[in-house]
Amino acid sequence: MKIEILKSKVHRATITEANLNYVGSLTLDEDLMDAAGMIENEKITIVNANNGERIETYLIKGKRGSGVCCLNGPAARKGAVGDVVVIISYAQMDFEEAKKFKPKLVFPKTGNRI
Repeated sequence: MKIEILKSKVHRATITEANLNYVGSLTLDEDLMDAAGMIENEKITIVNANNGERIETYLIKGKRGSGVCCLNGPAARKGAVGDVVVIISYAQMDFEEAKKFKPKLVFPKTGNRI
């Protein structure tokens, strides 16, 4: 049996931009992506701590060291600059493997720095 479990989480990043005129996704500083073990185009869930919105989208690499966390396209309507978000990715794995798996958790500092 396979189950879906937490793979990675960036806990309490701050939205730095919202770009409504983009096709869609979340642009995230590549340093945060690497720290969390996330890759470009990976499916993610964004949970907005300020307004309770939950969004499913995918990741785009942002400039390394920039601190960028930009909601793009329709997702830009689900949050505002300054909102605090949790970015989550999941993985499917065998039940026994999942019991031993340890997710990567990242807790950014001010400016979305590691």
